[in-house]
Amino acid sequence: MSCYSWPVRPEIEQVVQLIQRGDPKSLEEALELLQKTVFSFSMKVCGQRQDAEDTMQEVLLKSVPNLPKFDSPKALMVWLYKVAKNRCLMSRRKSRFAPKEDLSLEELMPDRQELRKLSGSPGGTPETAMLRRENAKRLREAVQKLPSDYRLILVLHDMEELSDGDVAEITGLRPGTIRVRLHRARLFVRKELAKRDQHRVRRETAKPSAETHLPAQPRQRRCKEMFAELSNYLDNELDDSLCEELEKHMDGCEPCKAFLSSLEKSILQCRTAPNQSPDPRITARLRRELMSEYQGLMSKVTRHDSREVSRR
Repeated sequence: MSCYSWPVRPEIEQVVQLIQRGDPKSLEEALELLQKTVFSFSMKVCGQRQDAEDTMQEVLLKSVPNLPKFDSPKALMVWLYKVAKNRCLMSRRKSRFAPKEDLSLEELMPDRQELRKLSGSPGGTPETAMLRRENAKRLREAVQKLPSDYRLILVLHDMEELSDGDVAEITGLRPGTIRVRLHRARLFVRKELAKRDQHRVRRETAKPSAETHLPAQPRQRRCKEMFAELSNYLDNELDDSLCEELEKHMDGCEPCKAFLSSLEKSILQCRTAPNQSPDPRITARLRRELMSEYQGLMSKVTRHDSREVSRR
C-alpha cells in the first residue's frame, strides 16, 4: 500500500550537497538546478513563459539569503514550491477557457455514448516523435484549462511527483481535500485528452467498431460509484476489501475497464510530460546576479564570525 512517501526530488538533494561544498563552481551548479526546477514547475502552473520567468527570478532572489540555512533537502523543496506556488497563483493570466466553477464529479463521468466508444476503440497507435509532441501540447492545454485550485494539486502530485504529505505541507490543505481535487483534476484532463483521441480514432479506423453492449441501468449506477474510487485504486490508497470489490466489478464490466485504462494513460502522460527549459541567456544573467549577491552575503557572515572570535 502506498502513502506516497517518495524520496525528495534528486535535483533538490543535489542542490543541498552542492551548496554545502561552498565553492563558486558548486554554487553555480546548484543555482542552475534551482532555476530549472522552479521554471519547469512555474510553466506548468502559470502556462505563460513570461510569468514563469518572472516567478523563477523572484523565487531565486528570495532563496539566496536562505540557501545556507537549508541542510534538509525536504525543507528546501517545500519552501521553494510554496514560494513559487504563491507567486504563480498571483501572477497567472486567467485563461478564457478555464471553467468558472468547481469541477463536478458528475459532469466528469463518461456518459453511455463515451463508454461505448471507449470499449470499442483500438488500444493505441505506434508513437512517433510528431505524435509525442502533439500529445505533450494537448496535455499542456488540458492542464491549463483546469481551475487553479485543481491544477496546482495535479501539477504538484502527478507532474512534480510529490507525496500527499508534501502537497499538504505546500498548500495547507487537508489530505482528504487533496485526494478529492486530484481525482477530479485527473478526470478533467482525461476527458479533455479523450476528445481529441476520439476524433483521431474516427479518422484512422476504416470500419466502425461493433457496438458494445452496455450494462443495465442499475449496473451503470454501480459503475459511477466505482469511478469515484479510481484514483485511490490506482494510487494504492484503497483498503483491501474495497480494492477487491472494485477489481471484481472491473472483471465483469468492459466499459469500466476501458475507462480505467484511459485514466491510467492520462496520469502516465502527466508523469512523463517533458519539462520546459528557461531561456539560457536569462538564466545565465540571473545566475551572475545571484552569485554576486550570495558571495556578498557569505562575506558579511565571515566578517561577523571573525569579529565574534576576536572578542573572545
